[in-house]
Amino acid sequence: MTLSDLLEKYDVPVPRYTSYPTVPQWTEPPTTDQWVAALERASAAPDAALALYVHLPFCESLCSFCGCNNVITRDHGREAPYIDLVLAELRAYLARVPSLARQPFQQLHLGGGTPTFLSAESLTRLVTGLYEHLPQRTGAFEGSIEVDPRVTNTAQLEALRALGFRRVSLGVQDIDPHVQHLVNRIQPLEMTEQICVEARRLDYESINIDLIYGLPGQTTESIAALAREILRLSPDRLAVYSFAKVPWIKPQQRRFKDDQIPAGAAKRALYEAIREPLVAGGYLEIGLDHFAKPGDALARVADEGRLHRNFMGYTEVRTTTLLGLGVSAISETPGCYHQNEKVLPTYEKRVLAGEIPTLRGHILSDEDRRRRDLIFSLMTRFRVPVGDGDIAADEAMVRQLVADGLMTIDNGMVVVSDLGRPFLRNVAAVFDAHLVHQDLSRPTYSTSA
Repeated sequence: MTLSDLLEKYDVPVPRYTSYPTVPQWTEPPTTDQWVAALERASAAPDAALALYVHLPFCESLCSFCGCNNVITRDHGREAPYIDLVLAELRAYLARVPSLARQPFQQLHLGGGTPTFLSAESLTRLVTGLYEHLPQRTGAFEGSIEVDPRVTNTAQLEALRALGFRRVSLGVQDIDPHVQHLVNRIQPLEMTEQICVEARRLDYESINIDLIYGLPGQTTESIAALAREILRLSPDRLAVYSFAKVPWIKPQQRRFKDDQIPAGAAKRALYEAIREPLVAGGYLEIGLDHFAKPGDALARVADEGRLHRNFMGYTEVRTTTLLGLGVSAISETPGCYHQNEKVLPTYEKRVLAGEIPTLRGHILSDEDRRRRDLIFSLMTRFRVPVGDGDIAADEAMVRQLVADGLMTIDNGMVVVSDLGRPFLRNVAAVFDAHLVHQDLSRPTYSTSA
């Protein structure tokens, strides 16, 4: 069977597995009290360590491919009140779980939206406020931020570097003017290059670039040109994501015509058009859709078998608690997931009332935790030991994956083959007991190609 045949066969809706169960499968929502109890248990663990994610939702314009929770505005007067809300939410947590401030604070990530919508002064006020409440930063503390080169300046990068930030991730997606026009993100390459130059001058330790394949208007020729320019910029890491077409969630994607969007084998050809020159240029393929230079920390922990995966994607930092602050932010402990209110006025009302703004979540059963470990091991190491009852998919599906050469099962070990790596999500799904009972005729996930 050719790769094209395999892509057509396995181009089905499956999760990306940044969590297990995945968000559409959350069926055991915690009350706020139950969520607080989960935080207390995680904070009491001998290896307790804290990662913090802050969601900054504001964007000056809407990229039509975007699946993030954002607020489109040019009113920068909204910066200060939102920072007040985030710090008030943190105080509400600390009032309920004081031990959060006593465990090592190892990681802070600012995501969005567009975090660099905030001025240098606003970013400084936000981060110093977080540090004041969470003083136990470790020597290995990692600060990172997602930036949009269109609205990012040197003053912002300088302020964050002075605050201990070591990593910066640039949203690029594509450099072709035609594609940029179709997705409403006009971003000349010179903007991206200038941010890379400034970040290196300021001694940021790792520069990441985000790209997306499968966008309307992309061709193998335009992607090859993109690869050449990216290799010239020489980032330390790359995330090369598959375009998630989810118009039932993000209505702006309905403006794309079906014949504009590559699918199946044509879409995979776009990925190979960038993957092959990256690998030839010395980058290592890490997990799903990620690449890193051999000397980058992500590559080192992957080689040592210590790569970790959570809602922030792949990371070399393993913590017991990921606390999400801000509208729609997602948190997790070993036994519970939690998401904040997704509508900004509702989030604001609840935080101003002194509440933890719980919207939904999931209390993991022992079975959930066991299957999460299986799936995350596969997603980070491409292999996992299995025992009786671990595989949830029916035997016919498993036999087909083996017969098509995407995975092997030998001496109690499931291994994803080199041929199977483009289908990592499909292989991981064989352990997903929730997916087995889900009606996939209703749109839920993007396809796997």
